[in-house]
Amino acid sequence: MSLNKSWLKLAIAALFIGTLVAFFTLGGEQYLSLDVIKDNRNALLAYTENNYAIAITLAIIIYTASTAFSIPGALLLSLTVGFLFGRWIGTAVILLAATLGATLVFLAARYLFADTARQKLNSGLAAKLINGFNDNAFNYLLFLRLVPLFPFWLVNLAPAFTPIKLRTYVVGTAIGILPGSFVFANLGQSLGRIDSLDQLISAETLMAFGLLGLFALLPVIVKKFRKTT
Repeated sequence: MSLNKSWLKLAIAALFIGTLVAFFTLGGEQYLSLDVIKDNRNALLAYTENNYAIAITLAIIIYTASTAFSIPGALLLSLTVGFLFGRWIGTAVILLAATLGATLVFLAARYLFADTARQKLNSGLAAKLINGFNDNAFNYLLFLRLVPLFPFWLVNLAPAFTPIKLRTYVVGTAIGILPGSFVFANLGQSLGRIDSLDQLISAETLMAFGLLGLFALLPVIVKKFRKTT
């Protein structure tokens, strides 16, 4: 590995780690709270109405950065975007920003760690998982995106250590997060009546996403069944 490449990898790693450390050290989590958004809802609405294009641009930048640096608060940001821009524009903003941020994480992780990870994960169960992703990358990724059982940041990172193609990752991510983006942008319109983020994740919502995830895996199941018959 050349010296320039080593320094570039070190700089990228320092940027991600430094941003996370700075966020928590400077108390950034205090501003990503439901109470803060509700207390400032009128000011946020007024700014958005008077500076619509700037507000959308800022929303995309903030959401993309939050996703790229794995900063907690995606659900609250989604609600806020839906509250400020409505269900349709809000969904578009969330979809664009979340996909872009996830892609940046994917590219950074693949550039920094993929070669080392592949060397260590070349046997046993890990190898089977990688081969499964290689054979059915789109469906596996779609399942992981649709079923909210896995942390969003983890699903952003894990595929970087598999042979999945960048285009497949981007398309699978965009399609997989579309239902959730719409649901939370739509819920954001009633932000003033939401008392806790926990009340948004109902059993019915989880079941619906779970069924969508199983539907995404259906081609994989059928393929495996045909191989065994």
